[in-house]
Amino acid sequence: MLDTSIVRVHQHGSCAKRTAASNAGRSRGGLTTKIHALADGKGLPIRLELSTGQEHDSIATIDLFDGMAANYLFLADRAYGSDAVRGFVSMRGAWANIPPKRNRKNPICFSPLLYRERNHVELFFNRIKHCRRIATRHDKLAENFLAFIKLAAIRLWLRVYESTS
Repeated sequence: MLDTSIVRVHQHGSCAKRTAASNAGRSRGGLTTKIHALADGKGLPIRLELSTGQEHDSIATIDLFDGMAANYLFLADRAYGSDAVRGFVSMRGAWANIPPKRNRKNPICFSPLLYRERNHVELFFNRIKHCRRIATRHDKLAENFLAFIKLAAIRLWLRVYESTS
C-alpha cells in the first residue's frame, strides 16, 4: 500500500534559507512537507520518504519501489492512477488495484473489495501523528524529521512483535 500525508511546518521549523535539505515547500496552507509511506498488508511501514508539500504524490513512487520483490498487490488511491505509475508497477511484476479517475477513457480492472484493505496505511499515518513532533514539524532539517518518523515506525513494529508473556 502506498499513500502520503501532509504535515505543516512550524514557523520556527522553516529555515531562513530554503535549501534542498529542508524539504519544506509552500502550498495553499503555508509551508508543508509530505510523508510518503509504503506499507505492508498490516499497515506497517516498509519504506518512508519526504518531499516538499507542493509535489505530486506519484513523484516518489519510483524511489519507494527500489528493491521490492515481484508478485504483489499494489493498493493506492486515485493520485497514483496515471498510466506511467501503472506501467511501472506492472513492469515490477505487480498488479495495481487503483480506482480509475472519473475522466479515464479506457476502462481498467479494479476491485472495490480489495481496495478496502488500503485503510491500513491510513491507520499508520493516524498512529504516527499521535506523536506531537510528527503532527507538526518543528525540525529545520528534513533528515532529522525523517529520523523521528522512522523511530515512531520502529515503535509500531516493536508493538507487533512484542512478547505478551
